[in-house]
Amino acid sequence: MLTTSNKRGRPDSAALREALYRYALNPRTWADELPALHAPVLAWLEASSLLVTELENAATVRRVLDGLCIRLDGKPAAASTIRRKRAILYNALGYAVELGRLDANPIDRIQWIAPEVAAAVDRRVVANPTQAATLLDAVTALGKRADRVTAFFGCLYYAGTRPSEAADLRHPDCELPGRCLACGAELPDVTVSATGACRHEKIEYGWGRITLAGTAPRAGSVWTDDGQTHERRGLKHRARKDTRVVPIPPPLVALLHRHIIDHGTAPDGRLFRGLHGGPLSESVYDRWWKLARENAFTPAQVASPLARRPYDLRHAAASLWLNAGVPATEVARRLGHSVAVLLRVYANCIDGGEDGVNDRIGNALR
Repeated sequence: MLTTSNKRGRPDSAALREALYRYALNPRTWADELPALHAPVLAWLEASSLLVTELENAATVRRVLDGLCIRLDGKPAAASTIRRKRAILYNALGYAVELGRLDANPIDRIQWIAPEVAAAVDRRVVANPTQAATLLDAVTALGKRADRVTAFFGCLYYAGTRPSEAADLRHPDCELPGRCLACGAELPDVTVSATGACRHEKIEYGWGRITLAGTAPRAGSVWTDDGQTHERRGLKHRARKDTRVVPIPPPLVALLHRHIIDHGTAPDGRLFRGLHGGPLSESVYDRWWKLARENAFTPAQVASPLARRPYDLRHAAASLWLNAGVPATEVARRLGHSVAVLLRVYANCIDGGEDGVNDRIGNALR
């Protein structure tokens, strides 16, 4: 924290973080009257904060940068976290330069390099199709409450969606076709109730598609305009109203059909909800995912990085598509990446015919 070394009267760290989070750094509450609990904390911060001009001192800036490398529990922070915080600090100091408070960005004068962030996905996290199917079955086996997110995980694996994209998926944005095996009727939407003599109880699912129109990441209730914990936004790296259409294979069409029949949808059409009807919480589906891994995998696999996070299902989807020969341009389009980012991130997941290459090297050595 950019405060003086004087510890006299310093509030505890939890109180400081809460006051900063709720009031000092939140524009929505700047006009509010400060509660008695937080007013003295913010007063101490105002009196003890360093002047911007003191950041012209190289030693001070280096101390701040070194502080970015430590988590609250004193352990080293992840490289990606350090680089993100360093970028935020750099931009804040750049704004000070813009306002004329500093002559130049002091970070540019410091020989301090942030740790390298791994650009490529670790191949060990990628589940193969059998492992992915086993995990989805394990979620279903946990019971009806867990089964509410089976199709959610299916969207990550079969459609390569981000979790926040799948959480915002709505019934009208799904095309779920099939064919009745009993009467042979083509069903443009398998979720529509049958009206004839045949009830269409046995269905052969076809390829469908989903239209991704938004995301619902968690932002925290004190930061959103409506006080909800999740905020609806546009797709990542796209204009607010852009959409992305992704074809989905029959297994996902079947999962979505069963989900709609068994669990219904929210009043606004959302497929996936929390237990009380609100946005699907990361803590909820993470808990079910951990239990499914423990039930589906061996102890050695549970201890490994294999599919450790739900997001790793998206990595598995990209790896599967690339190794199946799908052009990189199409894989990038379905994932919502640029081709350059796709090849950089998934370079380690592309099977380049290692056995054939090893045979040629072995022949040369002989």
